Amino acid sequence: MLTTLAVQNYRSLRDLVLPLAPLTLVTGPNGSRKSSLYRTLRMLADASRNGAVPALAREGGLLSTLWAGPETVSRSVRQGRHPVQGTRRTQPVGLRLGFSGEEFGYALDLGLPMPDPDSAFQRDPEFKRECLWTGTVLRTARLLADRSGSTARTRDESGAWSGDTQSIRTTDSMLSELADPRRSPELLVLRDRIRSWRFYDQFRTDAGAPARATRVGTRTPVLGAEGADLAAALQTIRENGDAVALDEAIDSAFPGSRAEVAVHDGRFGLRFRQHGLLRPLDAAELSDGTLRYLLWVAALLTPRPPELLVLNEPETSLHPDLLPSLAELIAAASTGAQIILVSHSVPLVRAVEAAAEHTGTRTGTVTLAKEFGDTVVEGQGVLDRPAWHWPAR
Repeated sequence: MLTTLAVQNYRSLRDLVLPLAPLTLVTGPNGSRKSSLYRTLRMLADASRNGAVPALAREGGLLSTLWAGPETVSRSVRQGRHPVQGTRRTQPVGLRLGFSGEEFGYALDLGLPMPDPDSAFQRDPEFKRECLWTGTVLRTARLLADRSGSTARTRDESGAWSGDTQSIRTTDSMLSELADPRRSPELLVLRDRIRSWRFYDQFRTDAGAPARATRVGTRTPVLGAEGADLAAALQTIRENGDAVALDEAIDSAFPGSRAEVAVHDGRFGLRFRQHGLLRPLDAAELSDGTLRYLLWVAALLTPRPPELLVLNEPETSLHPDLLPSLAELIAAASTGAQIILVSHSVPLVRAVEAAAEHTGTRTGTVTLAKEFGDTVVEGQGVLDRPAWHWPAR
């Protein structure tokens, strides 16, 4: 389980270190950059597939995502006696992301390349530093793999540093390039764990949404990110998962209703029986809110829970009456997977807290706020902040 998430210099997340629980609820007002926190987790997952650099490119490049404010905010500025102004930087400019857990910790540091007149890729981010260690806090003695620029080294089975250093392209992560059961089994384990993380972010429910279409179905223990395989996922839960929980989740939100899957020549179509109607509705007839709720049912009742499940604003387009049922689903899912829920809905957060109390799941609620353009954890003092050390360049 992850216990700490750390971000430095990503948009308004100038220097954020969050404690993580089995069920972490991240909330805050609009503009507090909750979505930025969600994207940092996706970027960490992308790094395991050599996708961190392309992910930054899709956001406009490294320079567009870096913290735009001063390196530090003086006391006089905080007291309103002086305006915010730039200061001489004491640290290299770069984007840092990291996390630690009960077994491993990992951090990466992305910066701009050295000027090369012969290259057109002058703004491609490079990995300046990348480290894997045991335990929750980085210590030199706990390093298992260490990468500086294009040079990386790993420890052998005896715990000593391998005699030969390995060369790696500065735009590639050692998670994808050096994960080898013979050279560094720990990197392989961490890479596979990160790749198992699952993200769901605002399913489409418009008239052309993939979830509304009838399509060839196969056993689907994991709902796809777009929800195109909704019917197959629901049928898989009914046959290979918790069919009782499936029926209860739907009846809780829509009393007297039931989801069914019609199969014709291998093509699966969703049917929804509602109390008072003479015929079932197909997916094309469902309201956006009903379809979205069914998508969350399929995602959260997965027969194959991930190590980490990250949900971004699942309350979108849902009627307030559905939030208690959704909260029950989230709390139940947290008994099999660590969950990070990002939401601006205070009623949903409170409902999840109450539901988790019944399941016995330990929760942690993190409220983000803005101070001088900087995203901070509301009420987090120096002693409340988890211990964290960044690897130096």
